[in-house]
Amino acid sequence: MSEARDSQFIADNQRQVERLSKLGWYHSIELPDGSVIPGHQSLEQQRNRLRQFHIPEDLTGKRVLDIGAWDGWFSFEMERRGAQVMALDSAKNTRLLEARSLLGSRIEYHIGDICRVTSKDIGTFDIVLFLGVLYHLKHPLLALENVCGMCRDMACIESFVTESSLDAIPSMEFYETTELRGQLDNWCGPNIPCLLAMARTAGFARVQFESVLAERAHVSAYRGWNQPVGNGLAPQILCIENSETHDHRFSAAADHYLTFYFAHEGTALTCDNVYPEIGGFGSRPIYVANTGGGWQASCKIPPGLAPGWHNARLRVEGSRCSPEFQIGLDVKTWQPTGRSMLEVTRLADGKTFESHRIRTGEGSSLSIWVAGLPPEATIADVKVRLNGTDLPAVWLAPDGESRQINALLPAGLEPGTASITVVFNNTETQAREAELHR
Repeated sequence: MSEARDSQFIADNQRQVERLSKLGWYHSIELPDGSVIPGHQSLEQQRNRLRQFHIPEDLTGKRVLDIGAWDGWFSFEMERRGAQVMALDSAKNTRLLEARSLLGSRIEYHIGDICRVTSKDIGTFDIVLFLGVLYHLKHPLLALENVCGMCRDMACIESFVTESSLDAIPSMEFYETTELRGQLDNWCGPNIPCLLAMARTAGFARVQFESVLAERAHVSAYRGWNQPVGNGLAPQILCIENSETHDHRFSAAADHYLTFYFAHEGTALTCDNVYPEIGGFGSRPIYVANTGGGWQASCKIPPGLAPGWHNARLRVEGSRCSPEFQIGLDVKTWQPTGRSMLEVTRLADGKTFESHRIRTGEGSSLSIWVAGLPPEATIADVKVRLNGTDLPAVWLAPDGESRQINALLPAGLEPGTASITVVFNNTETQAREAELHR
């Protein structure tokens, strides 16, 4: 009876494989008994595509998103390695559902357009697979920004590319109808430098070219820096502001960039050796320049940050990190903690010294006097907090019962009442109000 049952099982399974094969599978799927539903891509081809990336064999405890999952082989492979997996596609694919049932898989399946789905809809993931999707999209850079916002660590990007040279000028072809392979859903073809540049522009801190296989480039994109923190002198942050409005308002809904103004002894700083970090994510600068009295570095607010207060800091190659400074993202209100025994004794304009009336605009600054700072307090320990967003101290009086602190103001601050505190070693004074005016 056992042999008969085994024979019947094998026969039934073969009929199942034959039935599924007629459905036109793109991915080959290996079933638990070792039989294979053959697809346009063989198992070895699929495994080889995945080998182009540095994905650990053990993904226990990791969450993975497979965008454009199609028949689901990459989703099932990530699950086999121990990950919790979500498969995302723009349309329902019954073959994936059949395979999920046959494999006893527990992957989540979500239908949505990557140009419209964000982390607010489905959350964030340690690893995001974005394989063979980019060139099918009319809005490839928008999609990459959404991919970045959903990724906590690494995204694996695979796309058709027009050429394999790494030295070409970044460029991309657009296909209005069926110019690429006679397919209506092929919209664009970047070359490799363009693909790398788009991934950086989307918000990934660092982007690594891996390989080209059959006109498809493989790129690993990371949210964090891998350069080690050095022991050199940390940059001194002088001011942080919105690159466009020159104030302290930042929004995740807008394409906002942040500018650090900082002092450092380095003389050859570029976009490749300055490492900003906001909300725990690296953000590659798009502009680094010597301003005469120091340096400036402008970078994108990392995609995927939730509304609230986030720490911003900066380092350069070989240096320690600057102190962290707080910026607000989509924040309308702020309440100071008032936990400190420190006391603000006076507020004044940093140039006219008019009490409680501070001029805004180019070159404006604030002076504030604080009682209770210990003698060992240094400029790196102190920050001025204006409406919840930090102004780095640029000067601290060496001694005195009430020590003077100077801070630069972003040039675009709007007139109005401002609430100001001083923060020392994570404790904050009671708030004092000042009037900002032009």
